[in-house]
Amino acid sequence: MTHRTRKSLAVLILTSLSWSPAPLVLSQTLLSQSALAQSVTPPTASTVRIGFFPNLTHAPALVAYEKGYYDTQIKGVKVETKEFTSGTTLNEAFAAGALDIGFIGPGPVINGAAKGMPVQIIAGSANAGAVLVARKDSGVRTLADLAGKNVAIPALANTQDVLLRNMLSGAGLKSQSDNGDVTIVSVAPADVGSAFLNKQIDAALVPEPWGAVLEAQGHKVIADEKSIWRGGNYPAAVVIVNTKFAQANPEIVKGFLKAHLQAVALLNKSPAAAQVAVSSALLKLANQKIDPRALQRAMQRTKFTADVDTEALKEYGQLNINAGYSRKLPDFDKLVNLTMLYSLMETQSKLPKPGASRTLMGIK
Repeated sequence: MTHRTRKSLAVLILTSLSWSPAPLVLSQTLLSQSALAQSVTPPTASTVRIGFFPNLTHAPALVAYEKGYYDTQIKGVKVETKEFTSGTTLNEAFAAGALDIGFIGPGPVINGAAKGMPVQIIAGSANAGAVLVARKDSGVRTLADLAGKNVAIPALANTQDVLLRNMLSGAGLKSQSDNGDVTIVSVAPADVGSAFLNKQIDAALVPEPWGAVLEAQGHKVIADEKSIWRGGNYPAAVVIVNTKFAQANPEIVKGFLKAHLQAVALLNKSPAAAQVAVSSALLKLANQKIDPRALQRAMQRTKFTADVDTEALKEYGQLNINAGYSRKLPDFDKLVNLTMLYSLMETQSKLPKPGASRTLMGIK
């Protein structure tokens, strides 16, 4: 199946279910915008625009936003934050030159880099932190039960979409767009509960805390965070920067990374305090008050880290190709640049040297 055919089918599916169709893949128009973004003058050093989702895999951003770490560490610069509901839409904002720094799953950024988007991964955010949940009255209890069912992911071509297709393949199933009988649709994670209530979908692969929220409502987790892929040892979200912006504004990027490390440290060393900050941010950004027990369960399923497993990214890139969302892999040596992150950690006098410092970065 060609990329164009997959896109057409996806649009048809979304239209038939009366959901607002999220942008599917990086369009040629946006690729042109990407090229334009490379040629225009980078944003001035007076403003930095940071994008993230109201999800737990983006918790370092939620903590930094709520605790004011960005304003403290990025001195003399106006910080603008923007919320997104999927990596696909955030990627398009990047391609259009509307963001400088963002939190995103590996799928969209690998796709964008393979197509020439000027972007680099400068840090990790979280590993795992997603679960597959079945509606309590759907009759679905195993992956094999998904045959003939409607399954939601946050956005087509995003990280959960690619991992779901890999899981279906392992169970001998295929999506309708691959001539199978599983219908994959996109639903914003915060809206899955309503879609379950209306019986529009039977299951959903969602990032936390929405999996724990659905579980608290009586729905069933049929694949936990370790069952999704690689025993949970994979980047669920990473931090990217526009390369033009980074070259022109290294001190801003350094200030951002200081705030990022501060947030990751709080998440790992003081989870109770971090949970309060995350809960407050989710209430402001997603207008949802998460039950503290559900949020605690969700945080236990998510590993917060500033480090990035490049080998996992390479494996994910191949899954991306298998899913039909890309035809080639990017140059990972250029895509992943942790030089500033590691240098910053080494020069911070209160931090241990690399190796021991991995604990603070969230690596155990």
